[in-house]
Amino acid sequence: MKKSARQLSFDDLRERLKLKKLTEQATFSKNFPAATKFFKNRNTDLGKIRDHSIKLIGSGLVTGSILLTHLQGIDEVLPSPQSVIEKLNSQIASTSKASQKLLLESLKELLPSKVGPLSREQEKALERVFEKTLNIPVRATLEGEHLNTVYGYVGAEQHLKRYPGDFLSQHSGDPAILRSGIAPGLGAWGYFAQSKAQLSEDLIEKEKWYTVVQTLYLPEWNRRVGYLRDWYRYRKVLIVNTKNGNAVVASIADSGPAAWTGKHYGGSPEVMEYLGGSRYKKGPVLVFFVDDPDNNVPLGPVEYNKYSAQIHPYTS
Repeated sequence: MKKSARQLSFDDLRERLKLKKLTEQATFSKNFPAATKFFKNRNTDLGKIRDHSIKLIGSGLVTGSILLTHLQGIDEVLPSPQSVIEKLNSQIASTSKASQKLLLESLKELLPSKVGPLSREQEKALERVFEKTLNIPVRATLEGEHLNTVYGYVGAEQHLKRYPGDFLSQHSGDPAILRSGIAPGLGAWGYFAQSKAQLSEDLIEKEKWYTVVQTLYLPEWNRRVGYLRDWYRYRKVLIVNTKNGNAVVASIADSGPAAWTGKHYGGSPEVMEYLGGSRYKKGPVLVFFVDDPDNNVPLGPVEYNKYSAQIHPYTS
C-alpha cells in the first residue's frame, strides 16, 4: 500500500532530525572531549541533556521553597521585641517574681539560639529589659559607638599589671581567684598607674573588674584610632550571663580576644567568678555600654533592683 505524501514528509523529517542529532553529538564529542568524558562519567546522555536540566531546575525550585518555608518558620519562633516588653511590664506590675527570673524569661524569648549580632529592634528591647530589671541605664550604641556584636562569648583572662614592678602577690582577693595568674604583658592601655604610690582605689577596682573587647576589629579603628582609643579606655559596660542572669559592671581595660579563639570578650578572674563560678571559662553573654556620665553605677557584681541611677533618654 502506497504511503501518503503527509506520511512520507513526516517520516523524512524525523529521520533528518535524528541524523542531525547524531551528527551534532559526534561534532560535540570531537570538539569537547573533556566535557564528553564528564557527562559519560555521570551517566548523562548528551541527547537528553535538556531533560536533565529541567529536572535540576525543578529540584532547585522545590529546595528553595522548602528553605524559604523553613526560614519563615524560624522568624515565627521568636516573638516580637515589643510583645516581650509588654509581657515584662505586666509581670512586674502583677507578680512578685524576682527580677532575675523575669530577666531570664525575657532573654529566652528575645535571643536566638545562635550567638551573633542582633537587630537594632532586639537591642532596644534588651535595653528596656535591663533598665526595668536591673535599673541600670544601658545602651547598645552610645555616643555613636557600637561593638561589633553585643551578643557573644566571653572567655577567662588573667590579672593585669597595674604599675611597674607589680606582682600577683600585691593583688588582694580570694586566693583561689588569684591562682588565675597575672598576664606577662600589659593591657592595651598600658599600666593603670605609673607607680604604686599613684595606684588609687578607683584604679584598683578598674583592674579587678576589667573586661576585654575587640576594639581592633572595629570597622573604623584604624581611621579613628586616636579618638576610639581614648573613648573605650575604662568605658563601663554591663555584662550579663544569658544562662543564669548573673550580671557585672566592668571596665574596658584591654583589647581582644583574637578572632581565632572563637571569643568576643574577656573577663578578669573576678568577673568570670561572679558570672559563672570557679570553673567558668567561656560562655554566652550580652555586653552593653553603661550610660553613666555622673558615675553613679559602681563596678562589680550587680544586685537586682539596687541602683536608682537616672535613666537618660536614648537619642540615637
